[in-house]
Amino acid sequence: MGIDELDEQVCPVARAIGRVGDAWTLMVLRELFLGARRFEEIRGHTGMSPQLLTRRLRELTETGIVARRLYQDRPRRFEFELTEKGADLWPVVVALNSWGERWAKPELEEPLISLTHRACGHVIEPALTCPECGERLHARAVKARMSEPMKRDRALRRDKHRQGVRPAPG
Repeated sequence: MGIDELDEQVCPVARAIGRVGDAWTLMVLRELFLGARRFEEIRGHTGMSPQLLTRRLRELTETGIVARRLYQDRPRRFEFELTEKGADLWPVVVALNSWGERWAKPELEEPLISLTHRACGHVIEPALTCPECGERLHARAVKARMSEPMKRDRALRRDKHRQGVRPAPG
């Protein structure tokens, strides 16, 4: 199965990865969350080639994650901003940042990116919590349950893989 086929699976994780799981796409999202809006600004902070950045911005725009807005007529120049759909990726980027701060950063005293709650002004460390009891959650405190369509799709893909046949989309 190719990366381009992830979007055909029933699994929401696979479908999300198919849309935003590319490393360069995540770097573009990071820049947008950090406040970059213009092509050259995003390019300068990521080191992406113009062709690669153009392709990623086009994909993000086509999927409704990013909106493009003309800010100059001659030459035509655009700004990019996250849509509501794009802003909903904030927890993903924050989770990657938290993991990176713990496991992948150079040894430094302070966080490389800190988050401040605008309403109260306090620096925060976001955490998943149970909406019922307020307990902080971690991987071993939660049990995942798959729906029947998810179980069927996984079984079909497993069986097709064992037979060496590509599964049909969907």
